[in-house]
Amino acid sequence: MGSEIKFAREPLQQFVKEVLLRLGLPPADAAIEAEVLLWANLRGMDSHGVQQLPFYVREVDGGYMNPKPDIRVLNETPATLVIEGELAFGAVVTTFAMKKVMQKAKEVGIGWAIIRNTSHQGAMGYYSLMAADNDMAGINFTCTPPAMVPYGARVAGVDNSPISIAVPAGRHRHVILDMATSVAALGKIAIARDKGIPIPEGWGVDSEGRPVTDPARVAYLLPVGGPKGSGLALMFECLSSVMIANPLLEPVLDGRQKSEGHQVQNSVVAAIDIATFTDVDTYKEHIDNLLDGLKALPTAEGFNEVLFPGERGNRTYDHRWQHGLPLPEGTVRRLKSVADRFNLSLPPEL
Repeated sequence: MGSEIKFAREPLQQFVKEVLLRLGLPPADAAIEAEVLLWANLRGMDSHGVQQLPFYVREVDGGYMNPKPDIRVLNETPATLVIEGELAFGAVVTTFAMKKVMQKAKEVGIGWAIIRNTSHQGAMGYYSLMAADNDMAGINFTCTPPAMVPYGARVAGVDNSPISIAVPAGRHRHVILDMATSVAALGKIAIARDKGIPIPEGWGVDSEGRPVTDPARVAYLLPVGGPKGSGLALMFECLSSVMIANPLLEPVLDGRQKSEGHQVQNSVVAAIDIATFTDVDTYKEHIDNLLDGLKALPTAEGFNEVLFPGERGNRTYDHRWQHGLPLPEGTVRRLKSVADRFNLSLPPEL
């Protein structure tokens, strides 16, 4: 198993931003994208962090990610939006969308946007947390072409559509759920490849539907909870892609298109203004009491405490903010290739 190499947060974020600038992103967009990638690493979600950068470079080269999109609103009502992403970098268009729906939520209580034709959006929790930071509940989920095996099948038929929900607390930090509908995200399998370690059985299968533990042999992901995970993924497609007449699963399933692994996505981004329904401070007090009650429960054998969604990530964030970000040697090698291409140097190791 390869060792890890540690980097300071700010130099690594600046390196990522510089690569994105060399790819053609405007400075403000490059700063947003770099921040979202580093946020994932800080929270221990390395699968959605800087290890994605070499993939982004390849996607720009292939025309599947657009560094200078014309992001625009196609349709709008007092509470809803349809946003054309033009294959924008996901963090750029999704932060744009969350700001729009938060404004609508302030005006009418809820904002609901569907983004069409975006690219990889990174860690979805970043965007729902934007709402929680503004005393709102945030919800977002995304869909891509088939990458996950539906329950009962042996090849891909749905996406492993991730979803994030965040709500604000008072004494506690915000509650944030960020999960894929697969047992593990594809990025986690890529991290296992970079580390040179096997994956647990049950994460993925090969092209014939056979379980594998070699991350290099994974062709399709497996759903979390069997029919529950694949059922959620199907319904997310119905609420996003199909809702805007831009289906991503149907044309692959009926043979009109091939699924080639590019991260063309449709996504829902929503915000709910808590003050429309109840007093915000009272809401936060109830959330705090709820979390206190959960943490006071007796623990199961093998557990020292009960964690609420987002708590483990918060602790990792605090530690890595102070002590640096560990990256697998395989990730560092791929980042070095990107650096060489653009005549840049990787940040110094800690």
